[in-house]
Order: sequence, then structure tokens, then C-alpha cells
Amino acid sequence: MMKRKVWVISMPLCMVLIFLFVRIEFRSRLHDFVDSGEPKMCACTSCVKEPQKDPWFMERYDGRVPIFMNRTNSKLSEPTQNWWMMLQPYHKMKYRDVVEPLFLHFPDKEHYNDAGPDRCRTCAVVGNSDNLIGSHYGHLIDSHDFIIRMNQGPTVGYERDVGLKTTHRAMYPESAMDLDNSTHLVLLPFKVLDMEWLISIFTTKNITRTYKNIKPTIQANKDKVMIMSPEFMRYVYKNWSMEHGKYPSTGFLTLMLTLHICDQVNVFGFGARKNGIWYHYYDKTYHQSMHSVEHNGNIEYNFMLELEKRNKIKMYKGWQHETYQNVSD
Repeated sequence: MMKRKVWVISMPLCMVLIFLFVRIEFRSRLHDFVDSGEPKMCACTSCVKEPQKDPWFMERYDGRVPIFMNRTNSKLSEPTQNWWMMLQPYHKMKYRDVVEPLFLHFPDKEHYNDAGPDRCRTCAVVGNSDNLIGSHYGHLIDSHDFIIRMNQGPTVGYERDVGLKTTHRAMYPESAMDLDNSTHLVLLPFKVLDMEWLISIFTTKNITRTYKNIKPTIQANKDKVMIMSPEFMRYVYKNWSMEHGKYPSTGFLTLMLTLHICDQVNVFGFGARKNGIWYHYYDKTYHQSMHSVEHNGNIEYNFMLELEKRNKIKMYKGWQHETYQNVSD
């Protein structure tokens, strides 16, 4: 009888103790969750879209803007239509006339919309600055999930410094080159004629000139073609370039692309020499000043430095040359 009384008394006491323990543990875990801000946005050690709010970044970043074109999002807003068509006043071809057949030839789908806490997509943005010479970045660059190169920057003969792999190459007709079957052709359409040319290189091959002679065809996989939306280009111009110059540079557009499709972004081969002149690592005869009429390299490079300061990207500046504020390509 005595044992039963003890059991009757101890049971409620045990229940109270268990309740208190669960409550304390729950509050502790809740406190940890609140301290961390929000759940992690990706599985990398650090993510472009970190859980903690960064007012400077969030004021400019807009994840709703279409990055790549498809049939569904191909209609342009009036502000974008007006801005984009001003880049090409000499060309009379109507945008809608080109868009209609575009997705009869190329993939008509959403790209890279699988972001989440289980994904860690690392991306290397590889520019063409000669500060890559002697850098020995090749193995590091090739270790990324996506390696995105621009225009005609070669790898053969420069593997030690720039790497060998390429998953995406951003280009336009005047900077086109042959690609292997596994590389995505990312068209940056600065004009309607660029979209016409894209169709032409896989069909009639009849477009041979824009404002200069261009390749009528290139080797590329049409099933891996991706077309940057003019909406995205204007968004970068307005939110990130702050409407300096006429339009963003190829390099800056490509960098901003990675902020939207990647979880961790490392940047290579951007920057001019100390005297402000920018050279290609593969062509010593090419040079350009930071003061470009089309796009302001100084503004763009300062934004890159700010992104690095805020842990959104990491910049690798090479070994031989002290960089200056310029990213135009």
C-alpha cells in the first residue's frame, strides 16, 4: 500500500519535471533559431543569399526578375522595351518578329530554379584580365560546379592559370567562338539582331555582319542555348550599374547572373593594371581604358569590391599585377 502511495505521488512529479525539461529544451532551440535569423538558404558554408538581412544588398537584389528568356516571360515591360531598343536605333527588325520563332529552335524552360537548403552550387566567373598570368588558379577554377567564361577567352595553352573546364560561355555575335558539345552558349542580346543571328547560325547562316563582320556560324549545342532576358539586363543596369554608361559590361552582367543562379561565387580575371589600362591575358595587342563610353568600369569594379566586403563574392586578383578599378570586357 505504501509503495502505491509513493508511485501515485511520484508520477505527477515526474511529469512536471519532464514538461519543464522539454520546455527548456524547446526555448533553447528556439533561441538558437532566432539568433541565427532564418534557416540557411543553401548547403554551402556561406551563401550569396545569406539568412541575415543586408539592407544594401536587398535594396538592389531582385529574385523576381526573369534571368533567361522563355516563351512565357518573353514579353518585355515598356521601360525595358524603351531602354533596350535605344541601344539599337539603326536596326528596324521588330522584337516580336524574332521572338516568335526563337523557341522553336532553343529550349523553352525555366533554368536553375532548384535553389534550397540542400543545394551548394559553386560558381567561378572567369574574366579575361591579364592579371591571371602566373596566378596558378587553374585547378581552383576547375573545382567549381559551374565555370562561366566570357567572349573569346581561351583555355588551351593557359590551363595552369585559367583552368581547362567551361560549363557556360557568355557571348554575343561580335565575340562568338566555337564551343564543345557540353558547354552552354549564353547569349547576351544587346540588340534584336543578336537574336536573329542566334537563329541564323543554326539554320540559314545568312547573317554575316552587324556593325562589323561576324561569324555566320559557330560550333555549339543548340540544346544548351540560353538567352539572357533584356529584363535582366536592364535590372542590372538600373539596380547595380546605377544607370552609368549605356549598358553594363559583359563581365558585370555575367557576375550578376551568377548571384542569381549560384550559392557561392568566386571571381577571377577581373581588373586593369595600376595605370588603368586593361589587357587580355591572351592578347597583348588588345587594351582598353577604364573610361569606356558604353559602360563605366570604375563604377562596376567598386560594386564588386562592395559585394566582396559584404561576403557575397570572393575576388581572386592574381599575383603579378596590381589591379585597378575596371571590369569592362
